Amino acid sequence: MTLEDLGWSPFFERAFAAHAERGWLPARLATETPINYGAWFEGGGWREVVLAGRVWHEAATDADLPGVGDWVAVDPGAPGEDAVVRARLPRRTTFSRKMPGKSTQEQLIGANVDCVAVVTEPGTDFNLRRIERYLALIRRGGAAPLVLLNKTDLFSASETDAAASELQRLDEALAVHAVSAAKGDGLEAFADVLGRGVTLCVVGSSGVGKSTLINALLGEESQWTSEVNEVTGKGRHTTTSRELVPLPGGGLLIDNPGMREIQMWTDERTLRESFVDIEALAGGCRFHDCRHQGDAGCALEAAVADGRIEGGRLRNFLNLEDEVARLRARAEKRRITVERRARRNHRVKARNLADRIELEKDERGEL
Repeated sequence: MTLEDLGWSPFFERAFAAHAERGWLPARLATETPINYGAWFEGGGWREVVLAGRVWHEAATDADLPGVGDWVAVDPGAPGEDAVVRARLPRRTTFSRKMPGKSTQEQLIGANVDCVAVVTEPGTDFNLRRIERYLALIRRGGAAPLVLLNKTDLFSASETDAAASELQRLDEALAVHAVSAAKGDGLEAFADVLGRGVTLCVVGSSGVGKSTLINALLGEESQWTSEVNEVTGKGRHTTTSRELVPLPGGGLLIDNPGMREIQMWTDERTLRESFVDIEALAGGCRFHDCRHQGDAGCALEAAVADGRIEGGRLRNFLNLEDEVARLRARAEKRRITVERRARRNHRVKARNLADRIELEKDERGEL
């Protein structure tokens, strides 16, 4: 397995040039634990590596630390010594979400991802509003989105077609494929996506068949799969950690645990690019600061009334816009707090230094 098979490109070659002069080796991170990483090296070699303290200290946030999918520069060390990650190469793309809870921090799902496949099904898991969230996050990081309607063997053709049509109305250019991972039907859709060095990230709710899909792509039972409750449509998490896996037919895959929260980690520009139909109609509102919630002359509410846009899509856009605004406000508040603490600590250190100088002068009789 060559570096190119692992996703290496001229972009990373240029970034690695200075590290190569020091005798370090390029590697791509495939697994992550609290104490170390697993990495692929040229030739298909697999090795555990540890993170250098300097890399950890230079990371401004957790999302800046190396993660699954990242290319890194590794000091192989002498025989018997740990291999050490000395630097993380710049990322070409990312797939991230806001860290669950009240945090304002970014959580990296996968680095250097070419395509993100969102797995759902035509039944209880199907939710257009959640898919819209996924699409906004995917486009924010620069990857291409793909939606898979799985478990088609359990639903009628009309149910599957109706779900596919609703997804297509979100975005006419969106790639939507109906598949049955359990039966192996429709998996040829990946032939147009996967290729040498192409990285695919698979995400979706727990129980939608991601592990079964991955088993089908790998051609082996590599993931433990569980049954889904027929009433709730929920399944157990069958993947508990992220992992980058080379596929036998070419390409690489990042598997992810089922996500309970899909909180926004994006900006206003990307959000509006994901809702270009709404953004275009909003220009027709009578007032430039229209809230689109009962305001006179609102073009968006008029479009909902005459069926040009769906009411649920407008509500989702407004909700996501509020989330992005709140995230920006919390991030700004956190920035101000961090700066205030830094200034306070600087003043404390300056006073302590002045007191120490005065004490040393006193001890030498210079006062």
